[in-house]
Amino acid sequence: MKKVEYPIEELNSMKSYPSELYISGNEQLLKRVKVSIVGSRKTSKYARELTYKLSSALSKVGVCVVSGGAMGVDAVAHMGAGSANTIAVLPCGIDIKYPAVNKNLLTDIEKNGLLLSQFAPSFRAAPWSFVVRNELVVALGDVLVVAEAQLGSGSMRSIEFALKMNKKIFVLPHRLGESSATNELLKNHKAEVIYDIDLFASRFGSLKETAEVFDEFLEFCQDTPSYEEALAKFPSRLFESELLGEIEIRNAKVYIS
Repeated sequence: MKKVEYPIEELNSMKSYPSELYISGNEQLLKRVKVSIVGSRKTSKYARELTYKLSSALSKVGVCVVSGGAMGVDAVAHMGAGSANTIAVLPCGIDIKYPAVNKNLLTDIEKNGLLLSQFAPSFRAAPWSFVVRNELVVALGDVLVVAEAQLGSGSMRSIEFALKMNKKIFVLPHRLGESSATNELLKNHKAEVIYDIDLFASRFGSLKETAEVFDEFLEFCQDTPSYEEALAKFPSRLFESELLGEIEIRNAKVYIS
């Protein structure tokens, strides 16, 4: 972990440039094209699936996904991008992996990607520090994607920051009565909707040809292992594959979909 001693141009859009910044990990990610993704902590399966696909598509074209390390949309966005292609902005000191439920995820990001905070080591999250964190998340991205959010939720502060910074806001399409904040943004012509994830990702980068890679996890699941066996061997991948619909869990067994 170290203090950042050089200016980060994107942060000039904030009301006040941070007096201190701390980072741990691959600081080269700060030089990449970045897209910020935020949303509800308690999110629908639909939003989780599309957020994962969106962040994965952005990662494949060389875009770094920025989010806040929280539960829900944030965690899914980080996982979809992969730990080496994401920046997690924390509401606490970098040495405190908060929330605790995301400790392993944040540790992976610190090892392969980048953790960033305006707060000195040992500082513990406070209600006001989440707002500070949200402004930094929004400032870092070229645009803001709000995957799912309700009116009156914490995501509204991120939306307010984006509007003040003149950042373009994009949202996922939702049905009437769901994700009231994003539907309100569309109603008031303050956001654009993402109908085609690959087309959206292509606006920020180019897909590189990659060789087909042997998938050890899916090969493992061909023999219909127990849930406990799969969880012990592939804890992170098990969740991701279930989220993507690659596998199904029935009667404590894992099946290829």
